Amino acid sequence: MKRILITGACGQLGSELTAELRNIHGNNQVIATDVSEPNSLMGEGPFEYLDVLDNRRTEAIIDQYNIETIYHLAALLSATAEKNIHTAWDLNMGGLLKILELAKEKSLKKIFWPSSIAVFGPDAPKIRTPQTAACNPATVYGISKLAGEQWCAYYYNKFGVDVRSLRYPGLIGYKSLPGGGTTDYAVDIFHKAVRGEEFICFLKKDTALPMMYMADAVKATIDLMQAPAESITIRTSYNISAISFSPGEVTTAIQNDIPEFKIRYEPDHRQQIADSWPMSIDDTPARADWGWEPSYNLQSMTDDILRELPLFWKLDTA
Repeated sequence: MKRILITGACGQLGSELTAELRNIHGNNQVIATDVSEPNSLMGEGPFEYLDVLDNRRTEAIIDQYNIETIYHLAALLSATAEKNIHTAWDLNMGGLLKILELAKEKSLKKIFWPSSIAVFGPDAPKIRTPQTAACNPATVYGISKLAGEQWCAYYYNKFGVDVRSLRYPGLIGYKSLPGGGTTDYAVDIFHKAVRGEEFICFLKKDTALPMMYMADAVKATIDLMQAPAESITIRTSYNISAISFSPGEVTTAIQNDIPEFKIRYEPDHRQQIADSWPMSIDDTPARADWGWEPSYNLQSMTDDILRELPLFWKLDTA
């Protein structure tokens, strides 16, 4: 039976996407891989240690498990990439090219690869940035994502590889710790609030950025991959949107439930990265082509996290 491979499965998105795909397809049908140890969030199922730059190992796993679909998530995120520019380029670009080439050679069914709002630079419209806005990224991460989008389109147009992509905004989940992204404050802030600790924010109070609750991100990814090929009109990467908010706004939402929560602002080098990104995204093509619609707004997301996070901690430490 044909199976699904996930690279970077131990990351924030990878862990929850792996669990959901196993719920849908069965534990043994989804092969999780990473350079880190597997975690309990991923559920039960096969796990293989894999450095995606190891072409022979990647090919061997594809053959061993009879893989037909790959979700290629392995990457260095924005803030980490700025500190490790050559490593980031090698991993983000080299890993993708190896996966695309193997998909071509082995006639794999579908490939998913995540892009990011980081492809937009400071000259893009800040409000409701359109799908076709100029992409002049100001970060190593954004440069690698923009190049990756073009490689995805090239392999589709030249070789017929059915590769699909989303330009994720900041992803917010409570089941794993931040992974080195500029929007990660919006993950850590909830952990601090529930613990009764003051939060020190590395962005300014009014820095609004596009965000998305992890449940919506997982849903969007699976919906895109399940859509008929003829409905996919964008072969670089789809804009996708859910919520836009600033640190001050999410603090207010938290204080509706935890009035004593305190925050202090100490902007650092990540502020410059955030300033180069859009404040909100226009995702009209995704809504028109395959029916994208988010389920959470800022307050419903906040209420859900503050309700579930303490329960999750108890389960995780039991």
